[in-house]
Order: sequence, then C-alpha cells, then structure tokens
Amino acid sequence: MSEQARDPRLVVEVLSEALPYIQRFSGKTVVVKYGGNAMTEDALIDSFARDMVLMKEVGINPVVVHGGGPQIGELLEKLNIESRFVGGMRVTDAETMDVVEMVLGGLVNKDIVNQINQCGGKAIGLTGKDGSQIRARKLKVEHQSPEMTAPEIIDIGHVGEVEHVSTDLIEMLTARDFIPVIAPIGVDADGRSYNINADLVAGKVAEALNAEKLMLLTNVAGLMDKQGEVMTGLTTAQVDELIADGTIYGGMLPKIRCALDAVKGGVISSHIVDGRVPHATLLEIFTNAGVGTLITNHQESIA
Repeated sequence: MSEQARDPRLVVEVLSEALPYIQRFSGKTVVVKYGGNAMTEDALIDSFARDMVLMKEVGINPVVVHGGGPQIGELLEKLNIESRFVGGMRVTDAETMDVVEMVLGGLVNKDIVNQINQCGGKAIGLTGKDGSQIRARKLKVEHQSPEMTAPEIIDIGHVGEVEHVSTDLIEMLTARDFIPVIAPIGVDADGRSYNINADLVAGKVAEALNAEKLMLLTNVAGLMDKQGEVMTGLTTAQVDELIADGTIYGGMLPKIRCALDAVKGGVISSHIVDGRVPHATLLEIFTNAGVGTLITNHQESIA
C-alpha cells in the first residue's frame, strides 16, 4: 500500500464525498446483476462481496442476481454433454437443464452466498423457483432468412423469459437485513424449470421491487460512442436514438435494452458498470466520477 493510500486525509476526503450519496440512497433497493470477470477473478470476487456488505451496512438494500454461463459450460464439457447456441442462447434440453440447476442454484449461488457471509454479511441463496418468485414461460425464438416467406420457430428447450416476479420473499429477507442472492431459474404454471438470461431477470426483479437502481456488471468500460469514448450519462430518449442510428448494436444491444426497459418500467436509473474494476459498484454509487454508463428518464443525469 502506498503512503498516499495510508494518508488519513485521503480517507476522510473519500468518506466526505460518499456521504451525500449514502444519505440519498439509504433505505433504497439496488439490484445488481453479477457476472463476467467480476465472478471469476479472486480479487474481484472479494471486492464485490465487500461492496454488498458495505451497502447493506449503510442502509442500502442490495439484491444480487447472478449468471454462470462459463461454469455451466465447464461442467457440461466434463460430463461430455455438447453445448449448442442459437442466437447467443444455450440450447437447453432436459439433461442440460439439470446441469444448469446444479451449477446456478447450487455451486455458483452458494459460492457467492459464502463469500458475502465471510465478509460479515448475511446472504441467503435462492432460485426463481423458491416461493415461485419468477414465473416463466417458454421463450420462442424465430429465425428468418431472405428466401423464407415466414419465420421459422426454433425450439431451444428449457430457455425461458420472465412472465411475472413475486417480491414477497425478497422483501421479507431484505427487511430482516439479509442480502438475497438469486439464481436466474424460473418455473412455469406446470412446474417446468427454465434457464433465463440473468440480465433479463435482474431487470424484471428491479422493476417489480421499484428499485432505485439496476446495476449490470459487464466486461466493458460502459456504452461507447462511435469514437470509442464511454458515454457516462444518457436519457432513455438518447438511448433510443443511439439504437436507431446504429451506435448501439451487436452483443451490447440486449444488455442496453434490458437497462432501458427497466428505467421505462419504473426503475429510477440503470447502470452499465465495468465489473473488471475493483469495487465497481461502490465507485458507481458513491463517487462523482463513477465507472460506467448511467441511463435515466431525467434530462439531467443523477448519481
């Protein structure tokens, strides 16, 4: 640690900068989608867990929704089960769904819970099946090539989308000072399990909870303009324009649409956060600079 980092005046300055944000967001709910590098590198895993505990200690209610695609892929490979993708989504037959539930609802979920608890928090792991929190329906995937007169419906198995989120269990846990950690597995009316994109689950959970913030941790610095510069503050109208003119495209488009839909659905602000930066969530919430892109309905950006 450098001499500058040990300087008590620097610590006081940091705390002073954070104070108005702590006051503003105390009692509010922040939904964090956790994945990417932040979930696989030891230093980032530790900093994320500490961030969640500190947020809870200063009165903010964090709710974690996590991914786990690479971990699923690793176990499928060990079991000699082929991984196939359609439009970036994993084809999930019954055998693959068993592995998804084992990895997301078991291994990954409990590792995150344990890490938060080791840092002094009180985390509880859930899937969307617990208490039927996340009611799902089968996702219909359409494909159409120029020579086709009508789109083809592709069956990708147990892949779903969110139909409804019940918040009773989450709200009960947060009221008792627990940090819910949710695996993105939903259930339909007939009890069938579905693997759902974690960004989409986080967005719908944030909407259902009327959250102050949705934070999507990713492996990029934020939303880039055509010159490659990070755009730090955007309104929903500006994001719609950037989608229309092609600035936002490709793999970033689904994540941005998720953030955009959440704000249009009542979440105060969405953040695309660089999860490769230690303590990224705290930097985005408690500092003037932040480490990502903020999307809000307001003409003047808010922290």
